[in-house]
Amino acid sequence: MLPPYIRTIQDEILYEFAKLISRTAYGSLRPGFISDRFEKLRDGRITIADTIREWEREQEVPKHCVFCGALEGLATGYLIPRNRGGDDSSDNLVPVCASCTLARGDKGIFEWLGLRKKEELHPLVAGRYLRRLSVVHERAATLEISREEIGGMCEHCPTPGLCEEWDSIGELTCFCLESVLPRHL
Repeated sequence: MLPPYIRTIQDEILYEFAKLISRTAYGSLRPGFISDRFEKLRDGRITIADTIREWEREQEVPKHCVFCGALEGLATGYLIPRNRGGDDSSDNLVPVCASCTLARGDKGIFEWLGLRKKEELHPLVAGRYLRRLSVVHERAATLEISREEIGGMCEHCPTPGLCEEWDSIGELTCFCLESVLPRHL
């Protein structure tokens, strides 16, 4: 359940970033720290790391599947699949093994991993994915959709059974962040 200060899609994106910062800094989710980082992100006192700095850090990480850690049989995969609006930019490309590629198909990362496993996603990959989703929402003019208005997004969601499966119908979750990704372009 989200804290009450998470009111919009944009807040949910920043909250996911704040959780990511907590996992990176402490190896766990610390609510007070998350709240502090969320406020700083929201107020512009800190910003989301730029792509170049992340790319430099990624070069220090051994090449492995960003989902399962496999070191062999890697190919280039997409954070946002091409048939769901993703592109061939370096921000959208990651090393992925054949097994994960097959298992994921064209699902969004949160849709595929679910609410619990998404927390295990490599922090650099999670950050890039959240930034990409933020851009998609900005283009769709959905960043300011509030918790109270989420039902309107649910009507057009490409994965309606997902929230039912996770008992989160009508709630603002990370699944809402993927709801603007079109199905099969």
